[in-house]
Amino acid sequence: MKSFIKLLVNVSLLISLFGFFGVANAELAPDALVKQTADEVLTIVKNDKDIQSGSQQQLYAVVEAKILPNFDFDRVCRMVLGKNWKSATPEQQASFQKEFRTLLLRTYSSALGKYKDQTIEYKPLRAEPDAKNVSVKTQILQTGGQPVAVDYSLVKGDAGWKVYDIVIENVSLVTNYRSQFSDEIRQNGLDSLNKKLADKNKAGKA
Repeated sequence: MKSFIKLLVNVSLLISLFGFFGVANAELAPDALVKQTADEVLTIVKNDKDIQSGSQQQLYAVVEAKILPNFDFDRVCRMVLGKNWKSATPEQQASFQKEFRTLLLRTYSSALGKYKDQTIEYKPLRAEPDAKNVSVKTQILQTGGQPVAVDYSLVKGDAGWKVYDIVIENVSLVTNYRSQFSDEIRQNGLDSLNKKLADKNKAGKA
């Protein structure tokens, strides 16, 4: 899992995600929404003097505003914990959501801060007109490197399209987190996982 996250950060595979979630708009097709918001966010990253100077707080602000509010975060947490979600107390669920959200905030901010000259290629959307669950397929193009396939799984609700998983080179982010977290829960319990996430988040902020 650590090597997987390191890969994401080092080559900024998540950069298209940052361009992905500016506005939840039920009228736009999900692939059109990806491209429309990507142009806006990548312009911000390129031109924001604080970001270019290495401001972590400004990166956090961009992630908070453009990404996390547009996840179907409840669904993501349920999928990541799997059967452990149902057996958790409301307090444990709330603690996990808080710490996991902060973990994602730090991870995505790190990737955004490493954005340089990557570009995004959008594949034609293959979905029925009334589909409520789709996959938006993209490729990250890097100078001197091989293209990297990044697919977004989205579900449509009353508030528009929301992401619930990211699949990079056929590897699911949700599946990777679930594998890592389930091992910790099986050995030491959910409270132990929540504490370890909290400690890691505190260390990251420091």
